[in-house]
Amino acid sequence: MNYTKQLILTSLFFFGIAINAQTSENPWAIAVGADLINLQGDNVESGLNFGAPALSLSRYISSGLSVGIQYGLGSASDNIDLDYSYLDGVVKFNLSEENVVPYLFAGYGLSRFADGKEKEGAFPSGESGRTTFGGIGVNIPIGDQLNVNISTSYRGTSETPDSYNHLQHIIGLSYNFGAGDADGDGVSDKKDECPDIPGLKEFNGCPDTDGDGIPDTKDRCPEEAGSEELQGCPDADGDGVADIDDACPNKAGSVEMKGCPDSDGDGVADNIDRCPEVAGDEANAGCPWADSDGDGVPDKDDSCPDVAGTIENSGCPADPTDLINFSNNGDNRILFKASSSKLDAGDKKTLDKLVGLLGQYETASIIIEGHASSDGSKSYNQKLSEQRAASVKAYLLEKGIANDRLSTIGYGESKPIGNNSTAKGRADNRRVNINRSANVKIN
Repeated sequence: MNYTKQLILTSLFFFGIAINAQTSENPWAIAVGADLINLQGDNVESGLNFGAPALSLSRYISSGLSVGIQYGLGSASDNIDLDYSYLDGVVKFNLSEENVVPYLFAGYGLSRFADGKEKEGAFPSGESGRTTFGGIGVNIPIGDQLNVNISTSYRGTSETPDSYNHLQHIIGLSYNFGAGDADGDGVSDKKDECPDIPGLKEFNGCPDTDGDGIPDTKDRCPEEAGSEELQGCPDADGDGVADIDDACPNKAGSVEMKGCPDSDGDGVADNIDRCPEVAGDEANAGCPWADSDGDGVPDKDDSCPDVAGTIENSGCPADPTDLINFSNNGDNRILFKASSSKLDAGDKKTLDKLVGLLGQYETASIIIEGHASSDGSKSYNQKLSEQRAASVKAYLLEKGIANDRLSTIGYGESKPIGNNSTAKGRADNRRVNINRSANVKIN
């Protein structure tokens, strides 16, 4: 089989294997094996010749590149037996750093073919020739650092008549060692999760700066001892919120309030609440809105901010419907005897109903109108009508109705509701008729 066919088949074999070997994790590699030599040339008749040992030492540099030296002994034949040896410098390039590692290599050195006769010439003798070579190989792992090594190369040594171009095949074992430990923490870079920072073995080479049992790589607060629940951060106030996230790290609060308390329970954290002791509105920085009339409707929403009203009526007083109805029917009449302003039990019962209505509508004010018949002089009747209105007011004051809600007026005989020419009409005008004697109106 000629060289070209052998190289193609060998390449297909190696590239058909899945891919790992000497890497930055184990930069040094020493190999020992056996070689097979096949001399090349038109005037050469040679089969495969076995030799041993084949030794090499190499050092990984970076990016798949390694450099090293190799030395080997063997035998070859070209009608006569030849002792074969070589010493080379080698450059190797890993095609991968996975499991099985194919590689390319090339180098320069010396190859010697000795037939037992002394020959003079260049170092070390005329039997040696300077050699350039290149080839392909593969490292197949059989342990963490031990590999089976297979390679093939073409070596050109046409410098002297007694040297030969030849194919060299090597099979052996290589051992990768000297695992890197860049940070010197005793954990190899291969297993070190923090290869550039000295750490602890129990944390795969990562440090635990604060000594809280959580490696810095998983510790949100690597400079302060904390708990595993809070990812290595402390919690000074013990509220379950890590100090790093706690807006009030020295006051126990809640997660919802970012670690701050809410003393007044208004949903606004104390640290941003302008009125932390009084429940308020978030829109007003935690303070209650002003309510001048105290009716429960804030001034900003109160259509009648200075008068107490109802929420349903937008802060304004509700219409005193019942009081209006009272003033518009016969229930509002208090009738008096002739020349009298004294209230009887029936009058007081009617006025008690009025007191209840005034209590229901606390903002309502009334005018109490007094009237008289035409008996007597006009001045007398005027004074009598004023006394009758005053008598009603006095009773209402006695029942707790505020003075500023009561107004009185006397009309004398100027507004009759009955005919003063008859006894009945005069009786109605003297307020003997409850519907007419005292007229109560809403102000």
